[in-house]
Amino acid sequence: MSVKKIAILFSGEGSNLENLIKKLHKKDFNDFTVEVALAITNNPNANGIKRALKFGINPIIIDHRDFKTREEFDKRVVLEINKRGCVLSVLAGFMRILTPIFTQNIKALNIHPSILPLFKGANAIKRSFQSDMKVAGVTVHTVTDELDGGEILAQECFNKEGMDFASFEEKIHKIEHEIYPKTVIDFLKTL
Repeated sequence: MSVKKIAILFSGEGSNLENLIKKLHKKDFNDFTVEVALAITNNPNANGIKRALKFGINPIIIDHRDFKTREEFDKRVVLEINKRGCVLSVLAGFMRILTPIFTQNIKALNIHPSILPLFKGANAIKRSFQSDMKVAGVTVHTVTDELDGGEILAQECFNKEGMDFASFEEKIHKIEHEIYPKTVIDFLKTL
């Protein structure tokens, strides 16, 4: 059975990070085992650090403020991913706009808390909730040079009418935790 190594990149709370580790790390899927070989954060105060450590994964902290340019930061991230032989990087609340140094050298997936192509970029949950739309949802897509513009691999939506913001946000995270691991596995089958 082959091992497919992945990297998970995060910036904050780490709920998607923890969910991915629980559902994928050292688990067998048909003819391969997934190993979370690397976790990277750009935020030395990210709560996700504690979450990763709970599972014996010691995240690398690469503080973007230590670099003069986005390109220099991305070069270091790419180096760490390649050093560990990761075939896929999974962005889990990684709050950085990535340059072609990353996007053209690393296969990566991202999860976005809206029905893309709507509400690209930051604060998507809030903007989606406040919109006049009757539905909202979650998208998993490939990472490209265009912000939140890669190929859509999975989407799930729900009717948001009558929801308050807390229940709306909770529903978004519940869907994220269901579709992201499944989409990662399906994508790894193609590699």
